[in-house]
Order: sequence, then structure tokens, then C-alpha cells
Amino acid sequence: MEKLNVLILAAGLGTRLRPLTNDIPKPLVSVVDKSILEQQALKACAIGDVRLHANAHYLAEQVVAEGNRLGFEKVWVEPEILGTAGPLKRIYNEGYRGGLLVMNGDAYCGFDLKAFVENAKAQCAKTGSGVALLAVDFPKVNTFRVSADGRLAGVAGRFGSEEGVSATFSGVSWYSDEALSRIKDGEFDIREFWKQEIAAGRAPFVDMSQLHATWIDMGSPEGLWNACAARLQELNISHFKSDEVEIDAEKKFVLFAGAEVAADEIVEKEIRGKGFAWKIDEECAGGAQ
Repeated sequence: MEKLNVLILAAGLGTRLRPLTNDIPKPLVSVVDKSILEQQALKACAIGDVRLHANAHYLAEQVVAEGNRLGFEKVWVEPEILGTAGPLKRIYNEGYRGGLLVMNGDAYCGFDLKAFVENAKAQCAKTGSGVALLAVDFPKVNTFRVSADGRLAGVAGRFGSEEGVSATFSGVSWYSDEALSRIKDGEFDIREFWKQEIAAGRAPFVDMSQLHATWIDMGSPEGLWNACAARLQELNISHFKSDEVEIDAEKKFVLFAGAEVAADEIVEKEIRGKGFAWKIDEECAGGAQ
């Protein structure tokens, strides 16, 4: 049996987390004890026999070095950002087979990825689709429209039906080799590919079985705090300290290396690092979303 390929998307610019990301790419920012890239890689490896891939653009050499340390098959450096469709088709064009699981390098999540992949393969075999998308319920972003038979009917404001059950795309997806072969060379926006698949009668399957699993976009200061709070809870600790970061659940602070703290200062509800300090608002200070 061929290994499942896993692609962790890690090419983003991290603009919402600057200046923290001036010197480190967002996927390598510490979320308590490990970066999101490492946490996603560990979750993927729990599926079984996989080949890990990542793409990189901003501060790519750091992502390449970390990928080598973590045993990635390859980190694909992009001189120009290729969207989502481009990296998928490139892996297929380079001869990798066995299906492809795609994950975001800026999302802290608690999904059962093995169950998702198994469900994706079974449902796609039954429906004739080659794409499965994992959904969550996040009302602020619920742009997916899912038909009664569990397939993507449209994306609000983009294409397709405005009717159906609403959900949010988690960033986790699975593609068969056949589906990857149908992505056009030079394709940029993966949503255009989904639109083409719907038009061809191969609408992607939308997995709604993990709607309420932990899913946090850690690409903003608020999201970063929520991800750290969720990780502390997962580890069953309230305080963590390393050379890179110190985090406290009770006082609700994150201190990155280089943060200046006066001897008599009490830091609360704040993320602080070299040259910056972000206040954590009351809503986010409550914990993970």
C-alpha cells in the first residue's frame, strides 16, 4: 500500500502577528511547548504510514531546517506564493501517489485525522468524488453550503447555491490521486477547482462529523492566545516556561524571548515580545474558542 502524503501549508507571510513574525515564520511560533508545524506533523504521523511535505515562502530557510529536523519528505520552497491549488498539483506532478491530506500551518486543532481520512475514502468511493473537506461550526465564518446528501453545494459570496446547511472549512482536506490529476497546471485558487468539480458532477464530500472539535486560527494575537490556552489545557498544566516562551493560564499572559518586564511589574492579559505588547481582550481571555 502506498503511503499517504500529507501537505502542511506553511508559506504564509504572518502579517497579523508582526512584529513577532519579523524574524520567525508563523508556523514556527511556539504554541506552548511546540510550534504549530510540529504539532500538525505529530497529528499527521498518528494516522500511520505517511510522507510529510510542507511548502514555504516567507523565511523559507527556517521552515526547511525545521522540516529536516522533523523528518519531512520535502519542504517545497515557493519563490512566489502559489495559493493552495499550486502546491497540490506540484506534488502530483512530481510523481507522488497515495492520496494527499492537506492541513494548515496556522491552525491549532483537535481533529481525529485518521477517522477523517477513512471517512473521506469511503464516502468519495460511494459518491464518485475525489475530494473531501472537513467542516467545523464557526458562525462568524460559516460560508460553506452543504447539500442534504453531504456534498459541497456552494461557497457563500463565491459560487453555487446559497441554500443548505452552513459550516466553515477547517483547512483540512483529502484528495485522491485522480482528483489531483484534474487540477489545472497554473491553478491558484482551490475554490475554483471545487467549483469545477461540482459542475462536473463530482461535488466534494463535506465531513460534518467533527463540527465541534477544537479548531483555532492562531494567526492573530487573539487566536494565538486561544491556541496557547487550549494547549495548556491539553497538557493539563497552568504554567509553562522555556527559553522561547513563558505562558500562564491564570494571569493570561504569553512572554516571548526578548520581552521586557520590570522587576516589580505584574503582567496580565497580554502577549509580549521583543518590541511589542498586545493586550488580550476580555472575550479571548476566557480561553479557547
